Parts: sequence; C-alpha cells; structure tokens
Amino acid sequence: MTNNWVDIKNANLILVQGGNPAEAHPVGFRWAIEAKKNGAKIIVVDPRFNRTASVADLHAPIRSGTDIAFFLGVIRYLLETNQIQHEYVKHYTNASFLIDEGFKFEDGLFVGFDEEKRSYDKSKWNYQFDENGFAKRDMTLQDPRCVINILKDHVSRYTPEMVERITGVKQKTFLHICEEIGKTSAPNKTMTHLYALGLTEHTIGTQNIRSIAMIQLLLGNMGMPGGGINALRGHSNVQGTTDMGLLPTSLPGYMRLPNDKDTSYEQYINAITPKDIVPNQVNYYRNTSKFFVSLMKTFYGDKATKENGWGFDFLPKSDRLYDPITHVKLMNDGKLNGWILQGFNVLNSLPNKNKTVAGMSKLKFLVIMDPLQTESSEFWKNFGESNNVNSAEIQTEVFRLPTTCFAEEDGSIANSGRWAQWHWKGCDQPGEALPDAEILSMIREEMHHLYQEDLKKGVQPKGLESFEAMTWDYAQPHSPSSEELAKELNGYALADIYDPNGNLIYKKGQLLNGFAHLRDDGTTSAGNWIYVGQWTEKGNQMANRDNSDPSGLGCTLGWGFAWPANRRVLYSRASLDINGNPWDKHRQLIKWNGKNWNWLDVADYGTQPPGSDTAPFIMSAEGVGRLFAVDKITSGPMPEHYEPIESPIDANPLHPKVSSDPTIRIYKEDREFIGSNKDFPYVATTYRLTEHFHSWTAQSALNIIAQPQQFVEIGEKLAAEKGIQKGDMVKITSRRGYIKAVAVVTKRLKDLEIDGRTVHHVGLPIHWNMKALNGKGNRGFSTNTLTPSWGESVTQTPEYKTFLVNIEKAEA
Repeated sequence: MTNNWVDIKNANLILVQGGNPAEAHPVGFRWAIEAKKNGAKIIVVDPRFNRTASVADLHAPIRSGTDIAFFLGVIRYLLETNQIQHEYVKHYTNASFLIDEGFKFEDGLFVGFDEEKRSYDKSKWNYQFDENGFAKRDMTLQDPRCVINILKDHVSRYTPEMVERITGVKQKTFLHICEEIGKTSAPNKTMTHLYALGLTEHTIGTQNIRSIAMIQLLLGNMGMPGGGINALRGHSNVQGTTDMGLLPTSLPGYMRLPNDKDTSYEQYINAITPKDIVPNQVNYYRNTSKFFVSLMKTFYGDKATKENGWGFDFLPKSDRLYDPITHVKLMNDGKLNGWILQGFNVLNSLPNKNKTVAGMSKLKFLVIMDPLQTESSEFWKNFGESNNVNSAEIQTEVFRLPTTCFAEEDGSIANSGRWAQWHWKGCDQPGEALPDAEILSMIREEMHHLYQEDLKKGVQPKGLESFEAMTWDYAQPHSPSSEELAKELNGYALADIYDPNGNLIYKKGQLLNGFAHLRDDGTTSAGNWIYVGQWTEKGNQMANRDNSDPSGLGCTLGWGFAWPANRRVLYSRASLDINGNPWDKHRQLIKWNGKNWNWLDVADYGTQPPGSDTAPFIMSAEGVGRLFAVDKITSGPMPEHYEPIESPIDANPLHPKVSSDPTIRIYKEDREFIGSNKDFPYVATTYRLTEHFHSWTAQSALNIIAQPQQFVEIGEKLAAEKGIQKGDMVKITSRRGYIKAVAVVTKRLKDLEIDGRTVHHVGLPIHWNMKALNGKGNRGFSTNTLTPSWGESVTQTPEYKTFLVNIEKAEA
C-alpha cells in the first residue's frame, strides 16, 4: 500500500479491480464506505457481481485475465482527451526522458527478445545519456523519443472497440468509467485503486500493477492523500513475509540474494546499487551497502568482516529460482529429498494438486510445522477421487511438529498499509506445541551437534563455516523471545556513532532510531533496514495505540509503526508542486518549515528546499515515477495485453503470432497440462468468502455451519445450456484433474462477447480443505486440483485466477 486503509476515506473515486474488499476485507472496507458517505463513487471491474459491487455505483463485468487491455485503454483515453495532471506529469514522471533510438515494439515483442532463452536483452530499454552519463530530457515533450510520446504510440491500439473485443466490457460502460477516472486529474480530486490477488495471480501480474500505477501517475494521484495504489493483503503478515525476504531470491528489506554470477561483495553491491542518472536526485538506494552490511552484522556479528565482504562470503549463491513450484518439479525429478513446510499447507495452496502429491510421494522426509493437522501432513491419504495415490508405495517419512498460533505468543504483524502492530499473548498453547522460533532453534542446536560429531569422525561438513559464523546471542539460545527478535530486526549501534559534525548520537549498544543512521563500516546492525525505528530506546513503537489524528486525514502517527520511518503516505512530496504549494490545500500532510518537510506526516524528501531540482520519488535514480520501466521488469518496459496460457479465444486480437507473454515461466512437463478451449470451453476464476479464512476455518464448527460445502457459481444462461439447476452436484474438470461441487446458479455471472464468441465464467471459492471438521465439507476435493502451475516471469506467481474448465452434471 502506498497509502493506508484509513486514507481510503479521502478518495473521490475508488476503483476496485482485482479485489473484493467487502467480502475479503470487511473491517477495512468501512473506509471505502466512509468515502462514499463523503460523496465518493465506487466502481468495481470484476468478472463477478460480488459483495463490493453490491454497494458500488457501477459494476463492469470483465473477462478474467484482460485487465491490462482495460488499463491501457484508460491510458489512451486520458492522453487523447488531455485529462492528465500536466505539471505533475512533466516534473514528477519520466514523461520527458528520451528513450534509446534502438527501442521498439513490433508484433507483440519488445526489442531484444531471445526466442531460445525465452527472455529479453534489455539493453535497449533505456534512456539516452549525455556525455556526463545523465539521462537526456525534453521538457517540451515534443521529441518523438520522449517517454510520453512512445507511450501514446504504444497505447494507440487500445481503442474502446478493441477494449470491448478483448475484455467484454461494453464501450459505453468503458467510456463512462474513463470519464469518471479522468475527473480525478483535477488537482483537488483523487482516485485510489484497491486490488488484491485478482491482479497478481496472473502470468502478467506485475504488469497489471504497473498499468494502474501508470494511470495514477498520469492523474497526479501518487503521493496524494486519497490516492495511490493499495494492495489489500489477504492474510495477516503477508506484508511481513515479503518484507522479511521470504521470497526465494530476496533478503530482508527487498535486497536481492546473491546469485552464482556475483563473485565478490564489491561486484554484488555495484550490481544492486542504482547509479545516479539525473543530477541532484536523492536516489536513496545508493545507500544499499549500508543496508546490506548492517544486515550481515546481524547475521554474523563479529564474524562479518571487511576481509570476507562483511559476511558476503557466507551467504548462499543461488544458481536458479527455488520457489515452491520449482520444489515440486525437483521432487518429481528425484532431485529434492527433504522439505520443511512451516505454516504452509501446500496441498491446498499450490496449484495442480495432483502434481504436488506426486512430488511429495518421492521425498525421503517431510517436516510439517503447523498448529493444525493439515492435508499436507497426511498427503498420502486419498483426498478426492482424482488423486490416485497408493500409500504403500510411498517412502516419505513425515515429522509433524505442532506450533503455536498467533494468539498463543507475543509478536508483531506487518499488514496492509505497511503497519507493524504488536499483539500480546492471549492464552497458552496446548499440549506439545511450541513457537516456531523455538522449534527452529532446537533444530539448529541439533544440527550443530551433528556437525561436531562429523568433525570428530574426521569428516568436514559442507557449509560448516557459514553455519558456525551465524550469531545466536539470545538469553535462551533454544528459545529466542519475540522482544529479542524485534530489537534485532530494528538494529543496534555496535560502536559509538557520531554525526558528521562529531556529535555523539548513539552509544555502543543502543537501539537505532532510523535507517538514515546505518553505516557500511561494520558499526551498525539491522536485521531489516525498513524496520529500523520499530523498537528504539524509547520502547516498542509497534505497541503505540494513540489514534489521535490532527490532520483529519487519517494520519495517526501514534498508532503502531509504519515502515519506512513511520511514514503513512509514501512519496508525499508529490502532493505539492515544485515550489512547495499543495495541489489541494485540504489534503496537505507535509510543508516546508525552513529545515525539512515534516508536519502532519513523516516526509520522505529530506532537506531539499522548495524549488530545488530534487524530485519526490526518492527511491528511483531519476527521482520521478516511471511511465517507462528501464530495469527489473523482465516482461517489458511497458505493459502489453497477452492472453492467458489457457485462453477461451484462439489468438490474441492485437498480435496473433504472439498470443501469451513469451517470458512466462513454464516447465517443459507442464505443457502437457495445458487445456484447449475446445475441450475446456469455460473460464474459471477463484476467490474468497467472508465466512471462511482460506482453508483453516474448515476445522471450525461455526464456519462450517455458515458455509458447509464447496460450491461453484454458474451463470443462468450457461446453467440452462448444460441442464444444471441450483443444488445439483456438478463435476468441474480442467486438464489437471477434476472436483465435484454444488451448483449455485446465479445472476452474478454474465456471459461476455469476446472476439466474436460467447464466453462464460464459472466462479470457484478456494476454501474448505479436504479434511473438514464434519468429514464431508469438501468431499475430498480442493479447488487447486484444477489450477495450473505456470507463472509470470517476474514474481513466478502461478495463474490461479484464469484457467479453462468444463462443467457437467455429476453422476449420482
């Protein structure tokens, strides 16, 4: 979230696309209702008429997987009708930057595509540079190589006619939505965009988010109260897991894990630290070495020295992406022998359940850490008729380690809005259950003992040096406390720290107040640089519970801690013009006080006075928001509509030769699991329900009573065609397998006209695990029996939200 839940009340327009907050976030959705009370409009673009749509001003049905065509159609409309925030776009985006003469886009491909590697050489996806190495700009925006002009050309194909042809959204409805969006280009109006997994769980997920970010930049809504783009996290601490580097190639604080091409600390830091490409910009990521060295001092303490690259030499160097989908592949290939699942019920969470079961059946050992007895801990049982498993042939030894749940331990949760909030233990855990940290610490102790036994036998264990270098300085090494871990993440002064004027700011051993004080000389530690300030010498800032709001805009600095630096609205300097005047005086959170910009929020702009050349997007090397992405996005510097791998139409209307994103991550063996629209003619999409919390509540009697059984939503027209009536048991089949469910015949799903043919959607909730409390809650079936394993090239997220199925009445 660039903003936060409470800030939603400040919006004039709320666009919900890729989420259903009234259903999945019913407590937070109160702020959208507050905005509506204040005169805001709510527009929902979704394949289903859902609970959010029921309180919206407009619902537009859209074909699942076609959001980019919709968004780029909006961008075309805004540019052609001149409904953009001109001064904002000119000064705060890269609209004026000149792009390399070699850049082009033709027939569905950006320049640099290597068909054999299925990836791009991105060298031409860059700016033109002058003799000093700075990016060239044309502030008149007349040069044809300006980003804004390249973008205009790129989106020119996304006419209302083409948008309707691809998405199914009627032109009249689409243009009405464009008009409402265009109104928020006025400096005193804002739109906020709410999304969740409905945008991310696609093979073009990252570009979905890029598209809406570009719209918000053109409208001048980034950095504005009531603006921004807000990802609605589906589970508590989902934000915290990505913050803490639980993605397969990440370190805490969104730093890249070294790979096998990183030969030294110096080479690695040089590779991940952006260079200044515009003079006089903050480019705050130039401090990456300070973040990294402080992290290494947390990991390895005194063992992290300049001689070993501050611990760089101890870190693993990944030679490939080891995400869970890759784990399943390696299991099936016989190349992964053991798996630890910590709070992860893969049998209900990963796509293509039958492939996952087949892989788990080839393991030598499986460790399950979970408060509940999950399907994954009993994967060998025959959950569902389509899961053909012979348990007698499975060698996998399963160890089940019961853990505590959040209510049985103290700790913090970092959730939507980037808010870290402390919670206190409500009760003791039952039986043999232990906190995760304690279980992992005990495993570490036993591993250390086994290493020592090997050494006594004359065996030099691989990895022993880095294992023993790791610090474990807790009062009880077998049981680190939540308080110790939180302080460790915050970071300490490892020596007396002085400011540039020689004034002592920290004594050795004191907790740090902010990440600006981190050093790359080994004198500071921080387990996660974005969390510095969460627990200071003043105490636990996450436990703050002052909800006073002097701004009247929902900026409650005394409630919890929001990373980074307790900032509530990111890039808030963009809410003022270059001279420091607010675009809207009623939405002002920061102002210049002669020294800095702090006022009602913690500014992110430093001490640059009004009128300086420094631009507000301080985390980019240019200081501006990117309408054209010059690095990191592997699938293209601008979004482009690509069809899902399983598409209900035969070709992409924009470029038939390149139908799907050519950079998609798909393993060779997964190609046999691709279904055709001839055999599987209907588009399926998945979603959540208020009455269940994913699959965990299937062991709660009240939740089972509220929603007792798996169902599938079917439109009335499709039901009539198939002879299905409400309450019928139906069989839903994809190329991966089948499930059975109760048919809910509904007006909430409408057929759409797509490229000359009628396309039907079916809706599948993802709840009810396969061993429900009442023994029959899902009759052994999981929705993820149907979903595909392929994913997008940036995050590797599988395409849960759009795939093809067939549906028919089940035999009695």
